[in-house]
Amino acid sequence: MPDQSKERDEAEARFKKTQKAAHDAREARAQYEAEARATREKTARLKALRLAKEATDLAARPEKKPAAAKRTPTIESAG
Repeated sequence: MPDQSKERDEAEARFKKTQKAAHDAREARAQYEAEARATREKTARLKALRLAKEATDLAARPEKKPAAAKRTPTIESAG
């Protein structure tokens, strides 16, 4: 009978170890996903701010009239 008790204790220890590993894996995955979500949200927020700034800068730029193309004298061959 003592062998059965020892085997049972070892089996329970293995089971608890497996359960703890599964629990730790779930926690790690949840933390990873939370960090990834936070990164995506921050990236989206910063992109929106950058696009808004670029639009503001573009609107604040003074209108420039297109410059007339400079003409270079052409040399016609005498013929």
